[in-house]
Amino acid sequence: MDAEIIAVGTELLMGETQDTNSSWIGQRLPEFGVELKHVTIVGDDLQRLTSTVNLAWERSNLIIIMGGLGPTLDDLTREAIANMLGEELTTDPDLAKWLEDSFARRNINPMPVQNLRQAGVIPSSKPIRNSMGTAPSWWIEKDNRILITLPGPPRELTTMWSTEIAYRLKEKLPGQKILSKTFKTIGLSEAAVDEAVNEVYKIEGLDFGVYAKQDGIYVRAIAKASTEKEASKTLLKAESIILQSLNDYIWGTGEDYPPEKAGELLAQQSLTLAVLESCTGGLLGAALTEIPGSSKYFMGGMITYTNDMKIASGVSSELLNNFGAVSEEVAKEMSVAACKRFNTDCGIGITGIAGPGDHEGIKAGTVFIGVNTPRSLTVTKHEFPSRRPLVRNRAVTAALLQLIKALNS
Repeated sequence: MDAEIIAVGTELLMGETQDTNSSWIGQRLPEFGVELKHVTIVGDDLQRLTSTVNLAWERSNLIIIMGGLGPTLDDLTREAIANMLGEELTTDPDLAKWLEDSFARRNINPMPVQNLRQAGVIPSSKPIRNSMGTAPSWWIEKDNRILITLPGPPRELTTMWSTEIAYRLKEKLPGQKILSKTFKTIGLSEAAVDEAVNEVYKIEGLDFGVYAKQDGIYVRAIAKASTEKEASKTLLKAESIILQSLNDYIWGTGEDYPPEKAGELLAQQSLTLAVLESCTGGLLGAALTEIPGSSKYFMGGMITYTNDMKIASGVSSELLNNFGAVSEEVAKEMSVAACKRFNTDCGIGITGIAGPGDHEGIKAGTVFIGVNTPRSLTVTKHEFPSRRPLVRNRAVTAALLQLIKALNS
């Protein structure tokens, strides 16, 4: 099945908003045996949008249209699909009632009249209610094609896909069993990972890929066969090679998320955590507090970007003079100082050169991470690719993985 994604919004064309939805959906389509052939961004213009949808309908079996489902006059996805299919757009009374009730629960009464536009349907569409917002999706099956609309806000889109769309799509796949697994690694370059697992490419019935992410290099294997037993056999063969080749570098699989796992362990062991960050500039604290309920175990942190701030937070000036800010000794001292400063059980200290250039003879991408727990005090050295965003994000992942390892020991 060939797929096409259409991302709708002039703000995407103008660069005011980044299109993260297309890549998110694109990463998930192979799990369904679907090959993504085209991704198009189109502005809020009815004629151009209708033309784009018509072209997608002519050349693709699965069309996913994201955005343009809001209540304003420039939200034109519904109108464009209606024009393309030659069907009349009418108001669904059940959807209208659902929208009115949604606004009433938020103490907005009466509902703005413009929101009734979101209750629009055509005869071919099956509306799917949005649990996170007011923009329902459409599911259309016609002429051996499937067309799906999704709300533009990423949180709404991902929830709608995970809870409403994915299982419907899986039911429509023509007699093919698909099993997939993603392995998440850190510590090797994309090329090095690819070289280590090159034998996997030779396995028949397997779609295989290696790609770089902010938190490391991902390896994804997708087995397709006529029976689940055959698909499982193929996937296990790939998994065996991957684990044998990359075992020391794999930090997780599937939806594993280091901040969540670290938080679970801290909560289970009734431990508290504080952080001192230099090159990551608060990203570690942001990752930890992204998890709901993190205030139970995360007490706080400091961005100690300069030597003066490191000293103010409790790092010895003598240590800084003798070893330099980017050193094993200072990372260790920062993790201890974090505990003392915030009166916590555990502390993390991160110091490094985010790049892009080297500094005082230290290579860009060099990061030292100290992790202090009631049972251990460890320091690790990392050499990440010298691209600033990658250094900072991978340092956060490495720090959390180091903490997880310490808590599991």
